[in-house]
Amino acid sequence: MSILVTGGAGYIGAHVVRLLQERGEEVIVVDDLSYGNPDRIGDAKLVQLDVSSPEAVSVLTEKMREYEVTGVIHFAARKQVGESVEKPMWYYQQNVGGLANVLSAMEAAEVKKMIFSSSAAVYGMPPVEVVSEDIHKSPINPYGETKLIGEWMMAACERSWDLKWAGLRYFNVAGAGWDDLGDPAVLNLVPMVLDRLAKGSSPKIFGDDYPTPDGTCIRDYIHVMDLAQAHLAALDYLSTDRIGEHRVFNVGTGTGSSVKEVIDQIAKTTGIEFTADIEPRRAGDPPQLIGDPTRIAVDLGWKAQHYLPEIIDSAWRAWQAGPRRIENL
Repeated sequence: MSILVTGGAGYIGAHVVRLLQERGEEVIVVDDLSYGNPDRIGDAKLVQLDVSSPEAVSVLTEKMREYEVTGVIHFAARKQVGESVEKPMWYYQQNVGGLANVLSAMEAAEVKKMIFSSSAAVYGMPPVEVVSEDIHKSPINPYGETKLIGEWMMAACERSWDLKWAGLRYFNVAGAGWDDLGDPAVLNLVPMVLDRLAKGSSPKIFGDDYPTPDGTCIRDYIHVMDLAQAHLAALDYLSTDRIGEHRVFNVGTGTGSSVKEVIDQIAKTTGIEFTADIEPRRAGDPPQLIGDPTRIAVDLGWKAQHYLPEIIDSAWRAWQAGPRRIENL
């Protein structure tokens, strides 16, 4: 028996794969390798596949049966907010279409446990400082819409064929659980800043006129290792007879850090002196998103263990262990 992880060669997925392997699970990774790297998955079996492709349902169904898959953890998706605004139909095709293919294969192969990598983007611009799962969902970009639709799809499958599922809504992920599993893509704030510093350029802040104390966006930053542990906690939760009424869970610290505070922490950790350039706002960015993690603590027994200084410290160590090491500090 095995666990199938889509997007398992990527940043978050590779952490989940390693934790599963450390506890003795057989892991099947499905990844198109557009951002993932097969060197990050250890001895997991790799199926190179775009889950949104026409052949995905038949291939996934075959592999689920061949490897006696008992549960799926679904990361494979596009995730850039600005890009989703520019190419909305592609995001629907990739994220909604890809999930539909995975769920269709699960139904055909009679696999009934799914952990879905959702997003705090489903909340849009909530009128409260700290967001609970039950607040009205009103995403303000196509990326967030695809994640909310994904939750609806799994709820429909639960009603139709008894899918057991959990959706994890998380915020901004950073850090590294191991030095060789740092964030390989320059898509999130911390690697974007480090990438600019490695190139001898100034980091960029997209908007300093938001209605926040220092004018920059505030987010709930979660250590990737904490997030990976949350996925395993959710998988174990679905394997018990204590599944309650809740299906979606915020994964966060319950505290927020502004973009400027993150950049200041990077400067402190690295010892590099720099000044960030202020750029116009990006389309689709809400001013603040902080999640209330009470539900996941009560239902799954999960709580974040790492905060901003540890997150940045681990991200910096992983960066310096990688191919883009910053010399002459």
